[in-house]
Amino acid sequence: MNPRAIDRPWAGVWALDQAMDRRYARPRTVGITMVIDSGLGVAATEDLLGVAAAHIDHWKFGFGTSALVPLAVLSRKLECLAAEDVITYPGGTLLEAAIMQQHCRVFMRRAKALGFRAVEVSDGTIELPKDRRRRVIGCAIDAGLIVLSEVGSKDPTHQPEPEALAEQAALDIEWGSQWVVIEGRESGEGIGVYDSHGGIKQDYLETIVSHLGENANRLIWEAPKKSQQAYLIQRFGPNVGLGNIDPGQVIALEALRSGLRFETLSSIAEQNRKTRRWDPAQVESPFVSALVEAE
Repeated sequence: MNPRAIDRPWAGVWALDQAMDRRYARPRTVGITMVIDSGLGVAATEDLLGVAAAHIDHWKFGFGTSALVPLAVLSRKLECLAAEDVITYPGGTLLEAAIMQQHCRVFMRRAKALGFRAVEVSDGTIELPKDRRRRVIGCAIDAGLIVLSEVGSKDPTHQPEPEALAEQAALDIEWGSQWVVIEGRESGEGIGVYDSHGGIKQDYLETIVSHLGENANRLIWEAPKKSQQAYLIQRFGPNVGLGNIDPGQVIALEALRSGLRFETLSSIAEQNRKTRRWDPAQVESPFVSALVEAE
């Protein structure tokens, strides 16, 4: 499913069609929207997919939550998500706990058997030497799973330098990771590219991007706050990868991406005014209006 396959309520209103067409269609490798699920039930999952499946690419069962729900509930949710071609994975913290017990291969086999399509490889809590990290990524690939890796620390007092973070991201891609998630946690404060108030540390962000070059489009920025999402969309365009999106904010984020919220429409309007593509004083032609209404 993708936005172009939906019966659009506002189809024929050219400006709104153009806004929605700013987005790449699913399935896509860039412009990912990753939802973080901290414990939705089956009915809530089905309801969300009913209105927003076209706008969801990845579904992460946050941290260790998938280990704490009944198997029947997890299985049903995974079935619903698979039916909508959404890539699913348990949070990286759960894999870190398994690695501590030397259960990496067992974890990968179980993830595959449960119906997850991917895993997230991270070391946000535990120490994971580079060689061990490479082998974990290989273990997941051998199990037939898609690999995402996450770079950065969850501890606000021990944050890596942006150069080190970018170097690890580049290595992960070389080792087989399809996407790299930039740690931002659920708070979006005091972690990675975010300061203690949730603002963007621009120099930190730009260092990561410049070091990764063309691979920067493989990044998924964890951005739980609307202000962060708006900044990243304005910086990289509507097809930037964004993660840790609250389930209830999926449609709101898509509106932001499409230029249908103040934070992004205002900049589009100003640009169009400066380039004379739009004149605030110009009156709509009755002839054009009649043509649109006749379609």
